[in-house]
Amino acid sequence: MASNVEIKARVDDRAALIARVQAIATSGPTEIAQVDTFFHATHGRLKLREFGDGTGVLVFYDRPDATGPKESFYVLSQTNEPDTLRDALTRAHGQLGRVVKQRTLYLVGRTRVHVDRVDGLGDFMELEVVLREDESLEAGMEEAARIMATLGIAQEQLVKGAYFDLLVAQGSTFGCAVGAMT
Repeated sequence: MASNVEIKARVDDRAALIARVQAIATSGPTEIAQVDTFFHATHGRLKLREFGDGTGVLVFYDRPDATGPKESFYVLSQTNEPDTLRDALTRAHGQLGRVVKQRTLYLVGRTRVHVDRVDGLGDFMELEVVLREDESLEAGMEEAARIMATLGIAQEQLVKGAYFDLLVAQGSTFGCAVGAMT
């Protein structure tokens, strides 16, 4: 199973963060509209990510809900029919809710840097250091810490969990109530 080291942080000054990211980016920006639909899962998390071009990717992932750099294991399955896949998953598992965001993607070497504007939550930044199969977790943690320091991300900006969790905590899941079957 593929893995990465990731962090999520609140962003107070989006323009200043983007300037710092652009100074170290090896590619980007790439603008990506995303809608993530979360489904009930007995282990980890299961979401269907839909893109503005009509494609999607089913994502299973498992990671601790903790602040700071953490390892995440994931499996991706591409789809050209996200509407029918969402319908099948909803009927089989039930939807938990949806997260709508506009993502600006940069690459810093092998690390994905996402600057996200999340409907109902505001601005965030995510780092995902993609680990090679033979690479230690510590190497990924060190790279994440180095990029965080370069971008000026402070410990108090870090958040735990998924955007979905933050929406639930404030009583909103965009489109359906927690546990709904629609």
